[in-house]
Amino acid sequence: MSSIVLATLNAKYPHCAFGLRYLLANMGEMQAETVLLEFTINQPRLDMLDAILAQQPRIVGLGVYIWNVEETTRLVADLKRVAPEVVVVLGGPEVSYETEQLEVSHLADYVITGEGDVAFAALCRELLASGGCQPPGSSIAPDSLTHSIAEPSGLHRTLAVIHAPVPVLTELKLPYDLYTDEDIAQRVLYVEASRGCPFTCEFCLSALDIPVRQFPLEEFLAAMSRLLERGAKQFKFVDRTFNLNMRVSRAILEFFLQRYQPGMFLHFELIPDRLPDSLKELIVQFPTGALQFEVGIQTFNDEVSHLISRHQDNAVVDQNLSWLRDHTTVHVHADLIVGLPGESLDSFAAGFDRLVRLAPHEIQVGILKRLRGTPIIRHDAEWQMVYSPHPPYEILQNKLLDFCTIQELRRFAKSWDTIANSGNFVETVGLVYQDDSPFAGFRCLAAWLFAREGHARGVSLSRLVELLLEYLTTQRGLAAEIVAAALWRDYQRGGRNDKPHCLRPYIGHAIVPQARSSSSQDAVPKRQARHQSTATGE
Repeated sequence: MSSIVLATLNAKYPHCAFGLRYLLANMGEMQAETVLLEFTINQPRLDMLDAILAQQPRIVGLGVYIWNVEETTRLVADLKRVAPEVVVVLGGPEVSYETEQLEVSHLADYVITGEGDVAFAALCRELLASGGCQPPGSSIAPDSLTHSIAEPSGLHRTLAVIHAPVPVLTELKLPYDLYTDEDIAQRVLYVEASRGCPFTCEFCLSALDIPVRQFPLEEFLAAMSRLLERGAKQFKFVDRTFNLNMRVSRAILEFFLQRYQPGMFLHFELIPDRLPDSLKELIVQFPTGALQFEVGIQTFNDEVSHLISRHQDNAVVDQNLSWLRDHTTVHVHADLIVGLPGESLDSFAAGFDRLVRLAPHEIQVGILKRLRGTPIIRHDAEWQMVYSPHPPYEILQNKLLDFCTIQELRRFAKSWDTIANSGNFVETVGLVYQDDSPFAGFRCLAAWLFAREGHARGVSLSRLVELLLEYLTTQRGLAAEIVAAALWRDYQRGGRNDKPHCLRPYIGHAIVPQARSSSSQDAVPKRQARHQSTATGE
């Protein structure tokens, strides 16, 4: 039993609750009476409630994010029905902006906005000392806003919204020793050397989180060393701009390069037009499979970039992506966004084709989201931006893209992910391209697949092989023997020996699988390993 429960609903089991570990690390003398419970959004809600109440807590702190806000709302509603005396404290990006508009906020007793690493502990300390919720104006939240909430019974209670001061990173306790042996063995370990972002891209919450602040480098690397000694091998850096501070970036890369062991995997988010020689000379030394760079392109349209306050030298982006492709074994994941104000269908198509020619290993086509608090809303009137009011708040239509077109692009994104990003169709992908336009080719394929199957999700790998053979032969007019040979070679890349029924008439002893290239371009993406032997649907 614990006086304080820290809990959240992760999207999937491999994802660790990084923010809650920071809270736990900074609980001070209350850490011993605090327990961390992690759930996933697919777990039965009453089972989660049962696990929380089994601790007989006085305070429950919940991390609220775009992916779990709806289930968290239901969980808090049930919690307050059966244990109204438990103080519920909410935090996280989803409740940090436009707080009063959220139903879950109205169910809680306190909401902490911003970085609550220290503020949560301070609140708990006051609550435990006082035996319950303090009245408005108490020392708990001198800068808080209080709201009167009407209960169904007709009674009123008070919600306090506490705006946490930005913590001094040098004073925070780092959370990395709280990763368990199970976390190290089975889950992604999130780490950060800095917080904040120097850029002001209007679609991103990081635009509100400035300036960039660094954690003490020596202390951070010491924590990484302890994780390595415990057997950790996979590290996902959540820094928004890992390559902003060259001194820190180089120190981190040198640290891991000197301690490299087979199986080590490091994920970084990079500024796409900032890759100086001082970093390149380190990057080239990492072996295949060790580095993954997430490179946010978002748009190649300079006018759109200017409109959303995004500063990016696209000529340098081209050079850097080409260099990564030609001189390193880095796995490159690049992002584009559908639905930005000012971006037409033709503009997006041109940007997509340009990015495909630069040959990153993955291209994630994302749909624009109106994240709470982001300044993208200033374009709503001029560009007739219409978003869903429900998480994840995706664009439904705008002045240049109607609803049907955006729906078509959603299906396009899914087809691209399951075929091109999966690593299952390395050779066959090129057969889909049309008139040297990958976008045009996959647009036709996605439309055909939807018409043929009636949905864009949950298509098994064997069914995809069958559909691609049919599409490329009947719609593109390619020779069945050529298509089947490419599909068969692709099918075997994942170590499969069974022969798909549709390929058997074309598979003979004369067809010899091509030797798998050792280049990074042909490697099955590490992060897409789930596609190798399972259905491609999520």
